[in-house]
Amino acid sequence: MFIPAFAIYKKKAIPYFAALIQHSLIGDLITGGGIQMLWPITQAWYGLGIPITSLGNILLEWSSFLTACVIMLTTKDMQKLLSPRQFTLPLLVPILTVLLPPFLHFPMAVPPSLLVPHLVYLGLFTASLLIFFKSTLKHSK
Repeated sequence: MFIPAFAIYKKKAIPYFAALIQHSLIGDLITGGGIQMLWPITQAWYGLGIPITSLGNILLEWSSFLTACVIMLTTKDMQKLLSPRQFTLPLLVPILTVLLPPFLHFPMAVPPSLLVPHLVYLGLFTASLLIFFKSTLKHSK
């Protein structure tokens, strides 16, 4: 999936690739229900199965979140994220598939202690998209 992104954007695609890998490894393989790593060869699920509500998972998620925040601030990626750019459109994927769904299900599958990272990412990505759409509408007039 990332071969075209690496071909087009080269080093600029690395943070997105790292985020995808981090989410797959921590969010699914280690703490989630697992992943079908060898699909379509086999439909077997692989994972450690650490519950999402466990202290280990919560600490792992918070350390990943804080590390991402520090990296985004020190590399100035936060500023890039909040500037109007065409590459922000793919942010619809995590918004609609990962960040928004926990807030639409009751009872919530996400422990309350992990709501802050979800809300921060949801806010950042939504703001980035709104800035992009506002810029697009402004230029089209």
